[in-house]
Amino acid sequence: MHGSRHWVGVISRSHVLRGVAGGFTQVCHGKRAPLARMAPGDVFIAYSPKTDMVDGDPLRAFTAIGRVGHGPVVPFDMGNGFIPFRRDILWYRRTREVALDALRDPLAFVKDAGWGMLARRGHFEIQPADGLVIAAAMGVMEAPAQAPRQGLLAL
Repeated sequence: MHGSRHWVGVISRSHVLRGVAGGFTQVCHGKRAPLARMAPGDVFIAYSPKTDMVDGDPLRAFTAIGRVGHGPVVPFDMGNGFIPFRRDILWYRRTREVALDALRDPLAFVKDAGWGMLARRGHFEIQPADGLVIAAAMGVMEAPAQAPRQGLLAL
């Protein structure tokens, strides 16, 4: 995980789980630009403030982690005129959710009182050191050399 950029996407747990099952992510209500900023091999961490987008219960946890795949950012027709952009993510398997409160002290980006404004962007870059703290807490021990097309990695 050294040498790559580290990103956090703010996504409800239910949407994260859909992405993990399908090997992709969507951020910022389907916008293309945030996904295009990421490069293949970058680390992507899903942070879920709630269990579901609209009526979910508070969660405040890191819920999934993976690597940005080599595919392009692509539009995906979800019906009813909603065509968000998606990006392939090679998700790690057998990771665990980690509550934000359990990592508050070692994470530089949450020590700032205004970190909530950062999270409101929906997608933001963090320092590699913070990414490594989150990855270790979630049970990721090393980065994959290569990943299968579907993006589900066994550690």
